[in-house]
Amino acid sequence: MHLGIDIGGTKTDAVLVDADGGVLHRHVLPSGHGPDEVVAQAVAAVARVCDEAGIVVGDAASIGVGIPGSVLGGVVSHAQNLGITRLDLAGELEKAWGARPVVDNDVNAGAVGAWVAADGGLTSVAYLNLGTGLAAGLILDGKVWRGARGAAGEIGHISIDPAGPLGPDGLPGGLETYASGSGVALQSGGVPAVDVIAAADTDSASAAIRDGIFYGVATAVRMLVLTLDVEEVLLGGGLTRMGEPLLEGARRVIRGWERQSPFLASVDLTARVSVLDPDIPVAAVGAAMRGAGRG
Repeated sequence: MHLGIDIGGTKTDAVLVDADGGVLHRHVLPSGHGPDEVVAQAVAAVARVCDEAGIVVGDAASIGVGIPGSVLGGVVSHAQNLGITRLDLAGELEKAWGARPVVDNDVNAGAVGAWVAADGGLTSVAYLNLGTGLAAGLILDGKVWRGARGAAGEIGHISIDPAGPLGPDGLPGGLETYASGSGVALQSGGVPAVDVIAAADTDSASAAIRDGIFYGVATAVRMLVLTLDVEEVLLGGGLTRMGEPLLEGARRVIRGWERQSPFLASVDLTARVSVLDPDIPVAAVGAAMRGAGRG
């Protein structure tokens, strides 16, 4: 059995999984803010999972943790939503557990979890996380690809329309502004994405934002496939609770491009994008698999 912890901006999700990534036990707690609270909530979530399973932490074969920010050698930097400037997370958790976890960026962990959940014998996938922000985790030849400075997959900062809405970084038309929870809220004056989407059939401003989500997702898929030629782009994160309308909306945009471009039609983008089951905790499962040495 392997322990995995996904420390997110709002919740800390702890799971105990089998060797294939199947979830055996799970417990979710609110995430803390600031280094001490973040560590305390991770320890508390794991304690609850272990209690449910009737084991102690040391019984787990491995422990993995996913967390936002830059991660190097178990040290987390610039996890702003968690109030962390710099934290030796692996070291602090080792003190609590007597075992040192593997710590990785949450989107990288999510990519491993998505790859495991896809279960199709794939060796190259992109996990497009449409959550509070937008970023992609990359699995190339069966390994997480981080890039030269750990910034691989940070495509939310790529501008796809120089006349588009301003993002929080002050740049116009970024992918994250079109297709993330924070981007939708920014465009709508603070209205949550779920409410914007619900109003889209009767409100023209909401419809424009919804269509921007479709365009942003389609553009991200096009970008990832044409840059890396991954076998599949797997969509996850809170926005995917839109379900089939999200996938069909993005595919509708892609089909429009394919009608204009024989080349784009030839790479079959529409068949290479799918939505993960939103009830699978892919980041926590991926963290567990990273702890076990996968990816």
